Amino acid sequence: MDQALAIAVSILFLGTAYAMILYIISVGLSVTMGLMGFQNLAHGVFAMAGGYVCTRTMAEFGVPFLPSLVLAFVVVAAISVAFERLLYARLYGAGELEQVLFTIGLAFMAIAAAKFMFGPISQRVDLPDYLKGQIEFMGRGFPTYRVFLIVVGVAIIAALWLAIERTTFGAQVRAAVDNRRMAESLGINTGRLFTLTFALGSGLAGLGGALGADILPVDPGYPLRHLVYFLIVVAVGGLGSLRGPFVAALLLGIGDSACTILVPQIGAFFVYAVTLGLLLWRPQGLFGRM
Repeated sequence: MDQALAIAVSILFLGTAYAMILYIISVGLSVTMGLMGFQNLAHGVFAMAGGYVCTRTMAEFGVPFLPSLVLAFVVVAAISVAFERLLYARLYGAGELEQVLFTIGLAFMAIAAAKFMFGPISQRVDLPDYLKGQIEFMGRGFPTYRVFLIVVGVAIIAALWLAIERTTFGAQVRAAVDNRRMAESLGINTGRLFTLTFALGSGLAGLGGALGADILPVDPGYPLRHLVYFLIVVAVGGLGSLRGPFVAALLLGIGDSACTILVPQIGAFFVYAVTLGLLLWRPQGLFGRM
């Protein structure tokens, strides 16, 4: 009984830490797809870019870990503004196939560029001493960095909720997600709103890529290797929602950890099977609109 409880606690703890990374990276994709209706399969590129910004600034310039996380968010958000204005905006009116082909092509180009600049080896994250080791709680040891991920994830979730639910910007985003034409008729500048939302979502992806570099190693194959999980979070949670991707990320993170610990020979089969079942039951996602 004690061993079963210990395994259950480990699954919940590790799964929650993993879920926070998935949520931080994926929530921006959910909101931007719900707002813009743009099929952005290159979202993982921004997460990879954030991971590279964090690891390379630490390794080459000696930037401490926490400031490097801030840099990852700011740099990726700034780069995404240029991408959105120069490239993405040109395809807002295009069909889904054109958008998919464009973003997949962009992902392959980013993979090639990353391999050329940084090589094929995964980047090493040198965590500070205060994030190493374990924290003792109720007679059990929990990895300090995983605890840090959960705390940061909760803080980001709270900040996002306040930004979307308690600010004018959030009200405009909710209005545009619900009815873009009506929002435009009320004088909301949806072009500027798209750019700001895209920058926020991409910056969060960059932050997630930096935060999760110790769990999801950063290498040139990152954008496509983890793309399926990002899309599962968005599809199961529902487009344009903050709550949906969080619930989906928890289900995916805990489910993946359970499969890894309990039935490693099956791999992610159970996760994909549950995803298919949920989408057959609710094609719009758990919290998506009909």
